[in-house]
Amino acid sequence: MATTSVPPGHPSAARANIGAQVAVRLDADPRMTRLPSETIQAYRCLDFLDDATCDHLVALIERQRRPSTLLSDTGRNANRTSDSCDMDRDAPDIRAVDELIAGALGLDPAHGETMQGQRYAPGQHFRIHHDYFHEGESYWPRMQASGGQRTWTAMIYLNEVEEGGATWFPQGGVRAVPRRGMLLAWNNMEADGRPNTRTLHEGMPVVEGVKYIVTKWFREHPWVMRQA
Repeated sequence: MATTSVPPGHPSAARANIGAQVAVRLDADPRMTRLPSETIQAYRCLDFLDDATCDHLVALIERQRRPSTLLSDTGRNANRTSDSCDMDRDAPDIRAVDELIAGALGLDPAHGETMQGQRYAPGQHFRIHHDYFHEGESYWPRMQASGGQRTWTAMIYLNEVEEGGATWFPQGGVRAVPRRGMLLAWNNMEADGRPNTRTLHEGMPVVEGVKYIVTKWFREHPWVMRQA
């Protein structure tokens, strides 16, 4: 969360256009279901990835995972207790998944950040947060230089979870229960292109089992990898 009273962002015709174009594409795709919400724009696609691809990504996450981090002036690691890893976007198998996601949303793959794998063991969670960048936080100039604002988020659940681990949007009235191969995608912006504060969401604690997901964030401009 931000430490300032400055609004999280301003309207943007370019972002508004991105949101509208993606919505038209998803609404026309018979595989996609728009989730019932008056405050956020979110879609679900069952069986977006096949079992073999899900298993492959789970194995990659297990081999490469590390403690997750936060990009925030105020967030503490206690807010995000999962493990994460960055997928090799140049590997043919990862590029194929990247392009599959981008193609479904109708977005240029060049606008996508490196896909991130995440693992949640029992008790692990990602407390309430937003995916868009807050323009009042100190990281914003760096984010502007690396591709600008995040527009859409695409998340794929890689396995079933015995209990817990839902993705919950308390102000959107949406709660997605993990289902193997299911895509969940949402617009982080309002219709006018400003950040939608009602997209606040939470990766709820896993009670039993282990949850594996991959997440892909798209920027308003081509994404530029930040150098260490």
